[in-house]
Amino acid sequence: MPRPTNREGLLELSEANLDKLLAFIESLPEDYRHMTYGNDELNDRDKTVSDVVCHLHEWHVMMMQWYDVGMSGEKPAIPAEDVTWQTLPLLNRRIYEKYKGTDLNRALTLLRGSHEEVMALIRKHTDDELFTKKRYPWTGTTSLGAYLISVTSSHYDWALKTIRPIRKLSR
Repeated sequence: MPRPTNREGLLELSEANLDKLLAFIESLPEDYRHMTYGNDELNDRDKTVSDVVCHLHEWHVMMMQWYDVGMSGEKPAIPAEDVTWQTLPLLNRRIYEKYKGTDLNRALTLLRGSHEEVMALIRKHTDDELFTKKRYPWTGTTSLGAYLISVTSSHYDWALKTIRPIRKLSR
């Protein structure tokens, strides 16, 4: 499905990609859902399915914080106070450290909750509010929708691609 260009498309693709991710996780044998994998199977920081799920959750949390600060008229620190897009691996490593050891069921509960918060945020905006570039000073040269795509539909797709190799290990 192409990148969303309106609210309905963003909502639909976000739900569809999250559903695909959750269905894949459910399809894994129980022991593989909770196993710690070597760096080669996932990547240098996400060592469990829970790590990937928590990563998604934390990006939702950050998005909601950016939104609250930005809509109050202030400039949020995006992606974080002492992190730039060029030093993003540092932030992602911090997310990993914050959540490592989180039980998968807890991680899924966190993800479902933060996903619903982001979906509610999307629903309260019009297509114009979501997809007009530079509409809000805090989003810079892009649109609010671009940020929301990044933390939902695109990120869910990344997560599925990240954990999909686990299926091969379970055969």
